[in-house]
Amino acid sequence: MNRLAQILPKENVMISVRAGSKKRVFEQASLLFESRCQIARSKIFNALFSREKLGSTGLGNGIAIPHGRLEGLKKSIAVVLCLDIPIPFDASDGKAVDLLIFLLVPTNASKDHLETLAEVANMLSDSKFINELRHSATVDQLHDGICSWMQTDSKVAD
Repeated sequence: MNRLAQILPKENVMISVRAGSKKRVFEQASLLFESRCQIARSKIFNALFSREKLGSTGLGNGIAIPHGRLEGLKKSIAVVLCLDIPIPFDASDGKAVDLLIFLLVPTNASKDHLETLAEVANMLSDSKFINELRHSATVDQLHDGICSWMQTDSKVAD
């Protein structure tokens, strides 16, 4: 099982999300995290948006991986949102974003955070795989697609 699958409950996956701006999509993700983590959405939003202010987490090709460290969080957790209409995101390629993978990690989980980010970035570098995710008709299909991904290089994670 890949790292993202380990921290992504199906309830944290949404498709056809409407968000007119970067701020709005961060608010929606923060609400989802709040319901799962019992940590105030404002604290979650601030952790995610503070990182975003340092530089866009838009990878290009319509994908972003907003992430942050959060004090009081017991274990890493993810939220995946697939937007119905792409939003401007200041990505390096200038393309609007429609697929977002939000990651929250405990403040003391630096190694885990970096390893998860690296694996997610590797996962999202496969354009065929991304196309399949984007065309998921249901939450189950999107979640199953993410969970079925396996790293193919020689550095397969445990």
